[in-house]
Amino acid sequence: MTYCESSRSSLNLMLDKRFIIVSGKGGVGKSAVTAAIAKSAAHAGRKTLALSMVGSGMGLGAHLGQTALAFRPQQTEPNLHALAIDQAMALVEYLQIQVGLPSYAMFTPAVKAFDVLASTAPAIREIVTMGKVLWEVKTGHWDLVVVDGPPTGQIGSYLGAATTMASLVTTGRVADQAKWMREIQMDPDASELVLVSVPEELPTSETIETLEWLDAHPVIGSRSLFANRVLSPLESDAVGTGVAADAAGLHRSLTSEQAIWLERLPTHVELPFLFGVDSATTVADHLADSMSAVLT
Repeated sequence: MTYCESSRSSLNLMLDKRFIIVSGKGGVGKSAVTAAIAKSAAHAGRKTLALSMVGSGMGLGAHLGQTALAFRPQQTEPNLHALAIDQAMALVEYLQIQVGLPSYAMFTPAVKAFDVLASTAPAIREIVTMGKVLWEVKTGHWDLVVVDGPPTGQIGSYLGAATTMASLVTTGRVADQAKWMREIQMDPDASELVLVSVPEELPTSETIETLEWLDAHPVIGSRSLFANRVLSPLESDAVGTGVAADAAGLHRSLTSEQAIWLERLPTHVELPFLFGVDSATTVADHLADSMSAVLT
């Protein structure tokens, strides 16, 4: 793992956060990076919750050695639990905690109607989902909540949910919730957005666009950038012959191509390309080992 000197302080402070949300263009390895950060925190002795925010959670679950993740936290290793958000159940929990409805209310027509609303009304789904995420932070049950978040194309609407909520409802419990959600998100000592990219044209361009959007729309306390699947230069300049020469030439060509895109990314941490590693759990373990040297 390589890193810029200006990234060192950010990396050393990352595990002191209470909330880290990971995003990136689809296919860049954000679930693997999420799992690796969570494992690094757990290995450092922090009671950690890894949370899959959208979808079924299969990506994060696989990197944590689980066939599936449930809505309730399950322990995956010492100091580390994981869950996947079920939006219907998150809605029921929201109504119980924030509105005070009893548990049996999940079966009432009112909640069913609200579930339909959550599927159709703008921002409702994001508000309920982010509400669940930040509630886990607010409880204080975990030292750190690490979230496998939505891709970069959607991250703004989720991180902006508290602001949207505050603009829609200005008084009462919902307004109070919007306030504490935004307070957690905007605290640079508590919250961090980790963007994951790979040194290729489309992911790099989308990452830069996301960073520019974040400059114009402050929705998170701090942020950092990881470049994933970075090739290391060959240790030898020897060319050789035959297949070895062809492989060395291809490696050098790919390394040179990656260098172009890495140069365009702002200050970032570089994570290695893991050759021959075909297990999702092993990928996360290797990345966690790489991170631990800098993060702890």
